[in-house]
Amino acid sequence: MSLLVADIGTSSVRGAVVRADATVGCEHRHANLPDSPAPGLVEFDAAAMAAAVLETTRAALAEAGPGSVDALGIANQRGSAVVWDRATGEPVAPGIGWQDLRTLGRCLELRGTGFRFAPNMAATKFEAILDAADPDRTRDLCLGTVDSWITWVLSEGTVHVTDLSNAGISGLIAIDGSSWDTDALTALRIAPESLPELVDTTGVVGEARALDGAPVLAARVGDQQASLVGQGCVRPGSAKITFGTGGMLDVCLGPDRPGFATRGDAGTFPIVAWRAAGRDTWGIEAIMLSAGTNVEWLRDDLGLLASAAESHDVAQQCTDSGGVWYVPALLGLGTPQWDYGARGTVLGLTRGSGRAEIVRAVLEGVAHRGADLVEAAEADAGLTIPALRVDGGMTANPTFTQALADAAQKPVEISPVEEATALGAGFLAGLAVGTWAGEDDLASTWEPRARVDPGDALDRDRWREAVRRAEGWLGDLSAIDF
Repeated sequence: MSLLVADIGTSSVRGAVVRADATVGCEHRHANLPDSPAPGLVEFDAAAMAAAVLETTRAALAEAGPGSVDALGIANQRGSAVVWDRATGEPVAPGIGWQDLRTLGRCLELRGTGFRFAPNMAATKFEAILDAADPDRTRDLCLGTVDSWITWVLSEGTVHVTDLSNAGISGLIAIDGSSWDTDALTALRIAPESLPELVDTTGVVGEARALDGAPVLAARVGDQQASLVGQGCVRPGSAKITFGTGGMLDVCLGPDRPGFATRGDAGTFPIVAWRAAGRDTWGIEAIMLSAGTNVEWLRDDLGLLASAAESHDVAQQCTDSGGVWYVPALLGLGTPQWDYGARGTVLGLTRGSGRAEIVRAVLEGVAHRGADLVEAAEADAGLTIPALRVDGGMTANPTFTQALADAAQKPVEISPVEEATALGAGFLAGLAVGTWAGEDDLASTWEPRARVDPGDALDRDRWREAVRRAEGWLGDLSAIDF
């Protein structure tokens, strides 16, 4: 038997089937690009998103065949906010995407009253939608992140839930993780009854009545935690990095919460990786604000590449970057600096610096940032990460994966599937219905497509000097800290 998965990303929706042999098939994808009606604003049509989920999951289910699916799991972008009418099930406004910055000023205002909301959290996004659609707070509305919204749609309005892999980074959860934070709800004028019930990440909560056969709804999980589980990182100390538009490192820690409530000294955040049978498995997360974006910049803005894939061949035209250094801070620097005013920086150019050297410097710069995330995670977690498991589009580039191994001085194991989110959601759904007996079974499924061993170490001291020069370029932005 197999597991049906709805994988809802920032730019596309995917329906797929995860088989009991840990392979993914019957994939159907639908573009679901967000809108940007003004600088800093990111919105999406929540009804169109739901329609895309129904279309792709129905297609995957039909391809798999009648009776072939045991349960359904959902993996989703985190931090995005949807508000809908409880009676009609219709969204009352466009959804607000996790990248949206419209509430930045509000977050700073609330900071002065003791609340640490960040603009990528759902909390102030809910408030913004409510202020526009229900300023008097008299309507009977449902609030939810994408997992809640899609669960509601698939259950035909019978299930309103979320899990801590999503709710835990909303800004609305009490410090002990057991309930919604009443002080935060009061500050934002959010009615507790409008929020979803907090449930386990893996566990049956109802039926997907909108689909043929009504498979049970057995898992709901944020995309980064889904990728962590999908790459078999279910034992303490195991870690993955997803290199997509940005980069996210997640480490599995086990049952003990990290010793910091919001952000560690090295710039990582505590997360609930998943909850099963009421027990939390904790992790920490480190964030790179731009990863693949830098290759897109080489291709789309500088015209140095015809395709992202060409970056490997071009970089191979030189044996090193010829002293060129690139700091990938197009959107600022995340972990460990958290400097939103840092900017992308190219150093060491000479008359002999050419296309190949610049392309290699960009790939090595992203690799150095990956090593920065590893160092931060090891410092905040107090452990050593033995090897890096990686997924995402950049992991198809051999120059990049070798540079990552050389910068981090750790083996790099490349995921057998480019995007491990669907696999992770399928694994967690399978745990709920007995496809896999436990987390050890999930760990045993890991079979990397390739392993890259470290060679000569890249110059990390020189890298840190380059970063120092990129920091603080826009002073007002650099002064902002969430």
